[in-house]
Amino acid sequence: MSTTRAQQALHETIRTQLRYEILSGLLPVGQPLKQDALAQRFNASRIPVREALRQLESEGLVVHQLNRGAVVAGMSMDQILEMLDIRIALECHAARLAVSNMVEQDYQTMEKILEAYSKAETVQEWAEYNRRFHLALGSAANNRRLRRLIEDFCLNTDRYTHVLMSKATGKEGPQSDHYRILEACRRRDVPAVVQLLEEHITETKRELLAIARAGDDQPTLAQPTPATA
Repeated sequence: MSTTRAQQALHETIRTQLRYEILSGLLPVGQPLKQDALAQRFNASRIPVREALRQLESEGLVVHQLNRGAVVAGMSMDQILEMLDIRIALECHAARLAVSNMVEQDYQTMEKILEAYSKAETVQEWAEYNRRFHLALGSAANNRRLRRLIEDFCLNTDRYTHVLMSKATGKEGPQSDHYRILEACRRRDVPAVVQLLEEHITETKRELLAIARAGDDQPTLAQPTPATA
């Protein structure tokens, strides 16, 4: 039993580390994830590595390609836009639940995240603090399953959209939106928070569509090869 528990803990460690590296861009789209190499890296057998990759595949972060095995997954522009629609539904629902439960500590947490966002100098840092803000916004909904869904969809889109959006809008426009959302939270104005949040994510969609129309900087490795049987 202790061996089984150790394997479970190890695959979670491997999954968490690989997820971080994928979402932060350290492991780019199309990067092969060889089981033997990962087992050696994490000083593990192939069993926890295989389980970690299976879970990452269920999250949409890994796909299996013919003759290549597991690789870091990508998304087409259409898939990104669909995911943003899902984000709007999930995050706005979480905001409706969360705002009335917020206390000063919640406001201060979001404020500190936005201060760090303002000081950030790289696109990767912007993406990370943006992710933290959106998760903090819905945290007071006190719904772990909803938070996990939001986290998965936020993370899966942010690693693609922020590189593109940094060229379209920079960080000042989104940051201004964030502060307006925070101010509405402090007023406990649920309709305003929901409206601002929806407009914030919808604007991301508009900018991405404009980039797509211009044929500029579309993800070149975005289309994952269908998984083999």
